[in-house]
Amino acid sequence: MADNAFMQLLPFILMGGLIVGFAGVCGWIFTTWLRIKNGYPLENSWGKPLHPQRNAETDERVKLLTQENAQLRAEIGSVKDRLATIERIVTDGAYRLDREIETLRGPAN
Repeated sequence: MADNAFMQLLPFILMGGLIVGFAGVCGWIFTTWLRIKNGYPLENSWGKPLHPQRNAETDERVKLLTQENAQLRAEIGSVKDRLATIERIVTDGAYRLDREIETLRGPAN
C-alpha cells in the first residue's frame, strides 16, 4: 500500500526536484550577470576571485587606450568650446538684430 502511494507521488517529486534545480541554475546565472554588470570580480568554484591575466601585451594595450582616451577627451572639449561659441553667435546675433530693428522703428504708436 505504501509502495503504491509512493509510485503515485513519484512524478510530483521528480517534477519538484527539476523545478528546484532549474531555479538554482537560473539564480546562479542571474547573480553572475549582476556581478558582471556591476563590475564585481567573478569567483572560481573555491570562492577565490578570478582576475584577468596581465602581460606586456595587455599593459601596452591599456597604455594605448589611455592615450587615445585623453586625446578624445581633449578633442571633445575643443568641440564643446566651438559649439558654445557658435550657439552664442547664433542666439546673440538674432536677439541683437531684433533690438536694432525695434530701435529703428521708434516708439510704439
